[in-house]
Amino acid sequence: MVKLLVDGKELEAKEGLTLLHACLDHGIYIPNLCYLEGMKQPPASCRLCFVEIEGNDGPVPSCTVRVEQGMVVKTDTAAVRRLQVSAFRLFMSVHDVDCGSCPANKTCELQRIARFLRVGLKPGKLDLCLKEPNIVQEHPILDHYPNRCVLCGKCVHTCLSRRGRPSMTFAQRGFNTVISLYGGADSPGSSCENCLACVQVCPVAALALRGQGSCGEQS
Repeated sequence: MVKLLVDGKELEAKEGLTLLHACLDHGIYIPNLCYLEGMKQPPASCRLCFVEIEGNDGPVPSCTVRVEQGMVVKTDTAAVRRLQVSAFRLFMSVHDVDCGSCPANKTCELQRIARFLRVGLKPGKLDLCLKEPNIVQEHPILDHYPNRCVLCGKCVHTCLSRRGRPSMTFAQRGFNTVISLYGGADSPGSSCENCLACVQVCPVAALALRGQGSCGEQS
């Protein structure tokens, strides 16, 4: 075990644990979307879990740093918050804010982050850029909502970990990047109904069992 100081609070954590994991275990919330416990190489793709570590030149993603004895960490500096707010607004510039019709409403990680950062669920000065179509139904039993998806990769990682051969992957590049689900009766995806781990791990309800992607309410 190692001891470290986070926001003036002494923590004890298992050696080798990520800093993000250690903070979350001790009730210190750091915004994050792409981190999953047990990942050997966290992607750090959401660019939200920044912290400042004494001795470092600037903020670093806490999911990529392992705890060390005597580490001194600050999670709430002005520089950290600026980076988090900027990253969050980028997410919202490609997100269809229709909370009332979304089954993740009130449990959505984006809503939690917005409350924590004290910002609205709007892109601010950024233009809203949505993808077409809004619902992709190429998979045998799953619906995918690209304009909800935050490209965290949790579904891809979980699918590969559970099955050994994924039923989904990242496709295309840049703004056009999407999660592509393998379809067809003979595909790995044809047996997904007995799993649905990807649906359960999605933080924003971007994946849903066919016909269950809307709660039926209107915002």
